[in-house]
Amino acid sequence: MKITFIGLGIMGQAMATNLLKNGTSLTVYNRSIEKAESLRILGATVAESAAKAVADADLVISMLAGPSAVDQMFLSESGILKHMKPHSTWIDCSTVDSEFSRSSATAAQKSGVSFIDAPVAGSKPQAEAAVLSFFVGTTAEGIAPFESLLLQMGQKVIPFGTAGQGSSFKMVVNMLLGQSMVIFSEAIQLGTALNIDTEFLLKTLPKLPVTAPFTALKTDNISNNTYPTHFPLEHMLKDLRLATQAYSSAGKRLAVAETVKAQFEGAAEAGRSRQDFSAIHAYLTS
Repeated sequence: MKITFIGLGIMGQAMATNLLKNGTSLTVYNRSIEKAESLRILGATVAESAAKAVADADLVISMLAGPSAVDQMFLSESGILKHMKPHSTWIDCSTVDSEFSRSSATAAQKSGVSFIDAPVAGSKPQAEAAVLSFFVGTTAEGIAPFESLLLQMGQKVIPFGTAGQGSSFKMVVNMLLGQSMVIFSEAIQLGTALNIDTEFLLKTLPKLPVTAPFTALKTDNISNNTYPTHFPLEHMLKDLRLATQAYSSAGKRLAVAETVKAQFEGAAEAGRSRQDFSAIHAYLTS
């Protein structure tokens, strides 16, 4: 089986690296070709164009920045879906909204290609350690031929039955992640304002049962006021927009998510887009 990986950003680099380290033969493509050089050293074939990368692939895995990037790469007039061979499979690990995934599935079906949405839970450290969780929009039987490959990049594969449902769950997860980061930041703000030592707060709050466990991984960022990018703030903003738009399409409003989205928009406008999403703390305290 020929496998192609499209998109070598922070997550894609780590995921493709783990496939290669597990002995999987892999063709890779990224618009910025320099991002593929480390994978070439590990044995990957670096395609000179996206169309050539997918032309004879049995499986194409994509990890792109969001709906617009996936649309441009695969679904647009110049997209590569038309270059994929019939009966091949496209697994999209990008974080997009569920309606977009269903549209991708429809477009793929018209081209004779099978589509599976498979966004992941985890950021750079989890991708590097191959402990991601995959939320797949198909049945257990549908993902079975590819599960061993996904488990080279992660530790869990959760099937949701139908196209788009993996993406739906990812929206829920990332909305909760963004909100929890803001809640943690505001708790630190309040404690500091009440003359509780900041370092004590950073060491103690993540250990309490009321606190999201991931915050323990962000305390060094806050303490040192440095925000190395594991999950870019601009991507969190994109995910919050997807979540609120999906809900508002039903004529409803997610009041807390809308507020949190506005805070991330402010942080992005303040120049923190490329920092880790935990930089929302620095923005809120500036």
